[in-house]
Amino acid sequence: MKTWLITGCSSGFGQRLALAAARRGDRVVATARKVEALRDMARPFDGRMLALPLEVTDAASIRAAVEAAMEAFGDIDVLVNNAGYGLFGAIEEGTPEEYRPLFEVNVFGLIETTRAVLPVLRRRGGTIVNMSSGAGIAGSGGGGYYNATKFAVEGLSEALSGELAPFGVRVILAEPGPFRTEFLGRSITLAANEMPVYAASSRRRYRETNNGHQAGDPDKAVAVILRAVDAKEPPLHLPLGPVAHGIAERKLAAFRKDIDTWRDVSIDTDFGRP
Repeated sequence: MKTWLITGCSSGFGQRLALAAARRGDRVVATARKVEALRDMARPFDGRMLALPLEVTDAASIRAAVEAAMEAFGDIDVLVNNAGYGLFGAIEEGTPEEYRPLFEVNVFGLIETTRAVLPVLRRRGGTIVNMSSGAGIAGSGGGGYYNATKFAVEGLSEALSGELAPFGVRVILAEPGPFRTEFLGRSITLAANEMPVYAASSRRRYRETNNGHQAGDPDKAVAVILRAVDAKEPPLHLPLGPVAHGIAERKLAAFRKDIDTWRDVSIDTDFGRP
């Protein structure tokens, strides 16, 4: 039996992960900004699911949730940093009032939640699952701010993986492509300053045409995440779905092409080289 603490459980992958873990017999601390949305979900699990409020931009809220989890279950084995949202719009269209809160939730909130749980995980090992995205593998026009937050999560997670390995704490970057969750509907905001010059690269139309029609089955993705958490040697990078795998393959190929094309010139930069 594992004990999970999951952020952002009111919908999407967070909700499905909480339910899947509880249904297989694990204990789950399901959290969200508005705990009322979680109480009905927790009720059938006979005390194995605890619903708690947690606002990832509020350090006191994070500490209170971790303390309540420890009081209820005595330990935390798996932390899932799932809370987050997206912002669509060209870089020039975005304003500080729009993109700074995005970083507060997607990056700084994840950091503070992780820091609060690390003393618990280091005691006997465990797993951190950071929900990234195909958008964390490669950038695309109209999604630059969201890309930037997920790139930050990727770099942070790679560093954490090295730091925590001596303590038996594993890190998994879940990198889903398009899955049929509520993300494109309730978890995406659009830059208010719409500029016609960027219409060709805007992702506004993408939300309108794809919401509710994504090919990915989120329950199948959750099953893969559970399998990775249970694995003796889980992957650091876990692209989910054919779209995310395609993004990764194209990124690797483009990176290799740049390296190979410019190798002889760019490598000749040390003192003393002819």
